[in-house]
Amino acid sequence: MTIYLSYVLLGLSLAAPIGPINAAQLDRGIRYGFLHSWLTGVGAAAADGIYMIIVYAGIVKFIDAPIVQTFLWLFGAFVLLYTGVESLVNVKGLNISGNRKKEPLIKSFMSGFFMSLSNPLTILFWLGIYGSVLAKTAATSGHGQLILYSAAIFSGLLIWDVSMAVLATSAKRFLTTGLLTAISIISGLSLIGFGLYFGWQGITALIPW
Repeated sequence: MTIYLSYVLLGLSLAAPIGPINAAQLDRGIRYGFLHSWLTGVGAAAADGIYMIIVYAGIVKFIDAPIVQTFLWLFGAFVLLYTGVESLVNVKGLNISGNRKKEPLIKSFMSGFFMSLSNPLTILFWLGIYGSVLAKTAATSGHGQLILYSAAIFSGLLIWDVSMAVLATSAKRFLTTGLLTAISIISGLSLIGFGLYFGWQGITALIPW
């Protein structure tokens, strides 16, 4: 049980660092409520699950290819810039009441999914951390334990997802319209900042200097 909990903690640690997913979850939770924030995180976790399967299956040479890495940087930049700009555009007329049903739930899910799927840093996380976990566990344990520990990591991701959604929804109770607008602007600018960074990485990989 202790080993299982340590892998759950690893999943929590992977999800906890501040990044575009957490910024998007906070923004949607404040704007639209728990479900939108939660589904943004579920979408991201679904993408993480895909990468876990890829690493588990050993299909790493494909995503290691420079052209694939470049595509992911640029596509990730597009997703983040689009989401960030959309967040800033929607700030106009924002208020505490009446914002919960303006975005379809599937859009929140797909936003989190593509944000995580197109994030090369996510790939590096799973190749480096999950890959090493697999190597260590495979050397000392059986196939069943590999699946159990993988499920524990994924459980940690989902626990963080729910925690972020609860935090964002709870915070809304204490917000004024002005503070809500300020947080939305900061979240939007944060996403744009990540998008510009991703875009620069993609351009640097595409054009030799």
